[in-house]
Amino acid sequence: MNASVPIISALIGAVILLFGRKVFWLCVAAVGFAAGFELAPQIVHEPSTLLMLTFAIVLGFIGALLALFLQKIAITIAGFLAGGKLAIAIAAAFLVQPAQYYWITFLIGGIVGAVLLLVLFDWALIALSSVVGAYLILSAFSLPASGMSILFIALVAVGVIVQAASLRRRRTISAD
Repeated sequence: MNASVPIISALIGAVILLFGRKVFWLCVAAVGFAAGFELAPQIVHEPSTLLMLTFAIVLGFIGALLALFLQKIAITIAGFLAGGKLAIAIAAAFLVQPAQYYWITFLIGGIVGAVLLLVLFDWALIALSSVVGAYLILSAFSLPASGMSILFIALVAVGVIVQAASLRRRRTISAD
């Protein structure tokens, strides 16, 4: 099972990277799944792999259900979780002890992410799904930090370009 998780993560990441706006429910489920892995150690001291996986699956499942049935709520939650995750990643890159400010950083990033996703839905979803997709793809690889950064930026750019082209085609067709 441990060897298949990175492969599945990379495959789901590629789908989200390229089609995240179209498969919104999968994007929200992946964000919930990733958040579950990140939040489990914050809630339970040294959780087992099974507990972390269970926590991640439950949050992913809740996210997918919300995306399918309660889109506005799902958009807000996805923006909150992705914004919180991104804020934590930024804090980890720039602060010496990011764990000291974990919850406040997650909360502020989450609020900003939720508001942005609601106001700029299509573009925020393109950006969000590109970042989440790139993150999931890179989680399957072990590269030096500089290589990861360059590949992350390149993957996000590819995701944004592909999805923006798809959005432009959809709007052009609907305008005719």
